[in-house]
Parts: sequence; structure tokens; C-alpha cells
Amino acid sequence: MTEPQTLNIVFALFPGVTHLDFTGPHQILCRLPGAKVTVASLEGGEIEADGLVFARLPRLAEVAACDVLIVPGGFGTTEAMADPAFLDQIRRLASGARYVTSVCTGSLVLGAAGLLKGKRAACHWAWRDQLALFGAIPDPARVVRDGKVFTGGGVTAGIDFALTIAAEIAGDAMAQSIQLAVEYAPAPPFNAGRPETAPAAVLERVRKIYGHGMAERLAAAEKAGALV
Repeated sequence: MTEPQTLNIVFALFPGVTHLDFTGPHQILCRLPGAKVTVASLEGGEIEADGLVFARLPRLAEVAACDVLIVPGGFGTTEAMADPAFLDQIRRLASGARYVTSVCTGSLVLGAAGLLKGKRAACHWAWRDQLALFGAIPDPARVVRDGKVFTGGGVTAGIDFALTIAAEIAGDAMAQSIQLAVEYAPAPPFNAGRPETAPAAVLERVRKIYGHGMAERLAAAEKAGALV
């Protein structure tokens, strides 16, 4: 029996990342035949994500190359967009990757790295319009493909995104097998997962929460966009 070829998948983390942005896709993609998944950060060591600590991470510079590059999002996106060393590593790994991808506001990082010019891209709904600052075309779809660039919407869209990548790499049957294995059959108790369907009071509440860092995030995106 022929052994599957190694599929090198890299998640590029930064301080303040949202852990479900990468743990959701990780759970799916690590089950692909031949998958070798590396979770790395600029400095290596430990990264805290919403109270969870991920340890023994290698430095991104130690990763020679990858087939799939995945950049998650999170509140730390603001600082990540302004970190030249982090963006350099994203550009280096993206240059040789078969697929350049992101989840949630990770697409803003791809944009800041100059990887989304003229590309359709998804993002968390609250910050989606900022993609235009990088020459990207904001797309409200849950998963968006434009050439070798795959982007997922906010947080939980990462699972849909990962299944889409799995199907692209290993075929629909394999992706469906993984979906069944993890019993991914979403049936949320509320229809409040998108701003278009959430009750007005709920939408206003969440907008106020996100509004606290909106000006800072927008300023960082504008500054990064001017350099692209």
C-alpha cells in the first residue's frame, strides 16, 4: 500500500489569537492522510489564547516551507498587522505554499502582508469592510476561494473552511468522512449567528463590545494598507 505524501500544514499564531479560529480547523485537517500539522509563532514558546496557553511552539523562522498556510484571527490581529517581522514570515511561507488561507480576521493579516490585492476574501462580519484597505474585495460568504487563497468568515466558519480545504486536497468523500467522524451537524438553538438574522438588540450589544477596539483596529488597517 502506497504511503500518502506528507502534507505540511502550518498555523501561524500571534498573541491574542482566538483559539477556535485554529483549533477548529486543526481538528479537521490533522485527520487528512499524510497531514503534518505545525502550530508556530514568531517567537515560539507559549501563546495565550482566550485564557488557554499553547506551549512548546516552534518559531516560524524554523519552518522551512509548507503546503498550506493558515492565519487565524483574534483581537491580537491589530498588533499582528503592525508587526513587520511577523508579516515577513507570512510572506515567506505564502510564497511557496499551495494554499494561502485564513480564518476570521486572519484575512486582515494576509491583506497587510500584501497577499490579497484584487482577491475576493472573507472575514468576520464586524471587520469585513476593512479588507478593502488592502485592495481586497470583501465577500460575505462563509468560505471564499480566489485562486490559491481560501478565507473563512468569523471563528466557527473555520470548520466549514477546513472541510472545504479537505475536499480540495483529498476529495469530497474524505472531507465527508471527517465531517461524520467529528459529528459536525450544526443545529444551533438560535438563528443569531449573523448580523442579518440576529435580533436588533443583540446586534447592538455585540457592536458595542467590538466598538471598544474598532478605532484602533481601523487605524492599524489603514496604516498597514498604505504600505501594501
